[in-house]
Amino acid sequence: MRLAVLYSGGKDSTLALIRALRYHNVVCLITILSENKFSYFFHTSNIELTKYQAEAIGIDIFNFYTSGEKDVEIKDLENAIKECKKEFGIEGIVSGVIRSKYQLSRIKEICRKLDLFCLTPLWLISSREEIEEIEKNKIEAIITQVSSYPMDEKYLGRKIDRNVFEELEKMKIDFAGEGGEYETFVLDANIFKKRIEIVEFEKFFDEKENFGSFIIKKVKLIKK
Repeated sequence: MRLAVLYSGGKDSTLALIRALRYHNVVCLITILSENKFSYFFHTSNIELTKYQAEAIGIDIFNFYTSGEKDVEIKDLENAIKECKKEFGIEGIVSGVIRSKYQLSRIKEICRKLDLFCLTPLWLISSREEIEEIEKNKIEAIITQVSSYPMDEKYLGRKIDRNVFEELEKMKIDFAGEGGEYETFVLDANIFKKRIEIVEFEKFFDEKENFGSFIIKKVKLIKK
């Protein structure tokens, strides 16, 4: 089946892509760039860098923009998928949604309208299974945003690994991070032909709001 993957650059959408590639022909990635950094629906941290991930993987990517207003952004997503269907003749959409019924229902509705299959290869995956899949597929992802106490500045830039997994469990923070607790950016994986190296970055952390970002300013691609 010819598919497009909704791609944010984080661990979940990367793992969904890997699972989809096992059985299907993934012809492109779709990234939505939101002007609203606090978008309810879309991942926004370092989202403009997904073009480097697509290049590292060796796959086409379509970037679409949205104002990020709650109702408008869903329509913008629908238009993006519609355009991708016309351009690539896709038969279905892949999403990395894990437990968010809000996201799932809206993606399913868009697919219904556009007569597309909706594939959610990570739906209801356990946190333990996800970390095992991350390790198995050599996904190197770093934390690029935190907004859930007691996660703090020291987590910014940290690699997602078994230690982080166990720490989040102790803090009772969902490893999926779908509620905006934290966000990630993937630098490498077994499907990457090149790895991404961070050349320049800056950190920001607001103690009052318990909100921080790891802003990637410059990267380069390294052949593996």
